[in-house]
Amino acid sequence: MHIHNLSQEDSILNSFISEIRDVNIQKDRMRFRRNIERIGEILCYEMSKTLDFAPKTITTPLGTSDTKLFNDDIVLCSILRAGVPLHNGLLNYFDEAENAFISAYRHHKENPETFEIIVEYLACPSLEGKTLILADPMLATGQSMVATFEALKPFGTPKNIHLVSVIGAQDGVDYVNNHFGKDTHLWIAAIDETLSNKGYIIPGLGDAGDLAFGKKLQH
Repeated sequence: MHIHNLSQEDSILNSFISEIRDVNIQKDRMRFRRNIERIGEILCYEMSKTLDFAPKTITTPLGTSDTKLFNDDIVLCSILRAGVPLHNGLLNYFDEAENAFISAYRHHKENPETFEIIVEYLACPSLEGKTLILADPMLATGQSMVATFEALKPFGTPKNIHLVSVIGAQDGVDYVNNHFGKDTHLWIAAIDETLSNKGYIIPGLGDAGDLAFGKKLQH
């Protein structure tokens, strides 16, 4: 797997990551969502450099201009609900992409420290021969990303696969690295070293879904 960790170079991205982590600033839900969206735009821009481009001549009011435009058929797939702001950031740049949405959540049985990933709702176009961008803001254990991809397999075989996350744990990065093909790309804004015994990223930022949309009742 090709792992692109954007935190290895200093940029404006540092400011957005700092704000979504900050226990005081992250309380502003609108600002939190917008920062996730901004991070998605930055990740999207960097990812676009690896797409396939073809020459095209553009007619202007005063002449013509030669350029190159990407020609990938893109499908954006996000894991609900935390993935929505990240999805919006990607869609801001890939505005003609097809879209897929899937729900994946942790189901805790008797032991709160163990869980399985349950996939329920799924809406997806054909993936055959297309470029799949699979977005999940928090790459903790990596199990949600893998379970989601397994659920997408009946929809066809993508030509290229890009995984997009905001913050990940090293364990999660290692897990997806072992479960996706060597030509898969992972685009991530920051990688933290550890997970809690309940599978949450440390230092992380907390629950991205709750911070973006409000706390949910557990059932």
